[in-house]
Amino acid sequence: MPFSLTDEQKQSLLWLTLGLLLVGLLILLGPMLTPFVTAAILAYALNPGVDWLARRRIGPFLLPRLIAVLIVILLLVLAGLALILIVVPVLVKEIPLLQQQIPNFLDKLNAKVAPRLSEFGIHVRLDITGIKRILTQQLATSGDEIWASVLASAKIGGTALLTWAANLLFIPMVLFYLLQDWHPFIKRLRGMIPRRWVGKISAMTEEVDDLLAQYLRGQLLVMLILATYYSVALAIAGFDIALPVGILTGLLVFIPYVGFGLGLVLALIAAVLQFTGLYGLVAVAIIYGIGQVLESFILTPQLVGERIGLHPLMVIFALLAFGQLFGFVGVLVALPASAIMSVVVRHLRQHYLSSSFYNSET
Repeated sequence: MPFSLTDEQKQSLLWLTLGLLLVGLLILLGPMLTPFVTAAILAYALNPGVDWLARRRIGPFLLPRLIAVLIVILLLVLAGLALILIVVPVLVKEIPLLQQQIPNFLDKLNAKVAPRLSEFGIHVRLDITGIKRILTQQLATSGDEIWASVLASAKIGGTALLTWAANLLFIPMVLFYLLQDWHPFIKRLRGMIPRRWVGKISAMTEEVDDLLAQYLRGQLLVMLILATYYSVALAIAGFDIALPVGILTGLLVFIPYVGFGLGLVLALIAAVLQFTGLYGLVAVAIIYGIGQVLESFILTPQLVGERIGLHPLMVIFALLAFGQLFGFVGVLVALPASAIMSVVVRHLRQHYLSSSFYNSET
């Protein structure tokens, strides 16, 4: 008897094929989707703030959602500009200090490393003169020369530069429309779900929303608190680059262990370059030790929650895997995609454990 498909199976196959083609098209359009994906993630995180403002009253009237959206976007832009204006000037100021300290640091390093290696029969001496010459040439560049290099690079990679500039302009624009029409947009998406799957998909969507809400909003608070703590603590300890190192350590803490490790390395380098003796190293050890305890045992359990279900290794793997597959867009969607996958896997596991295939003993 020849194999034939029912009308329902044909429709299912058609929509599955169209879905796969759509996924393939999105992968091909990955670079173009960067501002849209970025704006969608920002809209998801900022929509509660817009809703809160839209419920405020100005006299007898509610604040229009349009005004609420503009206020939130303005605050976001101001926060980004403030971060740039704080970090960049401090780093520019510290480059000459770094250039002055490197030769002394290399001399001390050679004086300590060479005798230690000779004790084990390894007679090696660093080419301090050559290293000094290379590093000082790289760091002694004047401001005019730096801008000349930047402009030359811009000419070489003009297309990439224009792409990034366009993305920076498009993101606020797309973000505005998404925040303005967020609830009608979500309603339309729910209306496209097949009716027999509405209940199940709505329940899974609520799980994903709860998961991401706890992680993203809680992690944002953790980042802000830790950035403030590290900046203030390093400044009290006398570090000249306390602000940029503290801010970077706090903002990168969303990548488990990687942000902390990078901040620790930068602080240790600053300690070696700026201070003589062990004071700087001891200060870094105390500050980052307290910061790690604060993050692991107080902030993360209280603000992020223990029931998120995203293991740190899973977050790191998702960032690397999605970044490798889809580039920068992959990094943007790694966390939402991994959250969705964790919910789907959890439901599949429950279905598997309750199936006759699993429970049958014959």
